[in-house]
Amino acid sequence: MPIKAVVWDVDDTLFDYTTADREGMRAHLAAEGLLAGYPTVEGALRRWREITEQQWARFAAGEVDFETQRRDRTRVFLGREMTDTEAEDWFRRYVTHYESAWSLFPDVLPVLDALAPTHRHAVLSNSSLHVQDRKLRLLGVHDRFEAILCAAELGVSKPEAGAFLAACDALALLPDQVAYVGDHPEIDGRGAADAGLLSVWIDRGGAYATVEPPVGPRRIASLAELPSLLRADTRFGAPSTFG
Repeated sequence: MPIKAVVWDVDDTLFDYTTADREGMRAHLAAEGLLAGYPTVEGALRRWREITEQQWARFAAGEVDFETQRRDRTRVFLGREMTDTEAEDWFRRYVTHYESAWSLFPDVLPVLDALAPTHRHAVLSNSSLHVQDRKLRLLGVHDRFEAILCAAELGVSKPEAGAFLAACDALALLPDQVAYVGDHPEIDGRGAADAGLLSVWIDRGGAYATVEPPVGPRRIASLAELPSLLRADTRFGAPSTFG
């Protein structure tokens, strides 16, 4: 059955989250006078990213809500007790620097333009609608997507099949009519494949470049490869690019 729609992850797939987070935190720590507390800038940034991943995992597992994980990221990073208001204010100041570094990857607009005549588009993110809706608007691509679904509102997160199936339901399409494109080999890649979608892992050579790739998703290094992959895929017996 031909692929009729593409559902997209946002952070580090469409939006260069890693660069924005790194540059935003660098500027924020400098403004807060905190860089001197770390042997190197890269060490501070690495610590922030580790804490972000740990706290995000708690949110994805349903242990805390979206705002709590933000406050806890701040408390753990700073290593001190803070009221909710203090933690929220500190995080809000970080967000100001983070947003100033926002950008799409350069291969995003060309592939959206190339696929616009032939494929429908939606977003499925493990974030919240409040965050991703605003982000996509500021990046100028919000109107490219028929539906924007996020874990905080869905009540289910990737890699659970229910998250991917909710995106299919929003488009009124069967899973084998939908491709999912994301940057994480397990959360996005294996999750989408296990849910029955055509799974495409965009491997930009970042944090997951050394991960042993899972069976199931097709692996691409640039979104420029996506149109030909969608044209070539038969959904039945099409070989993985890993095998």
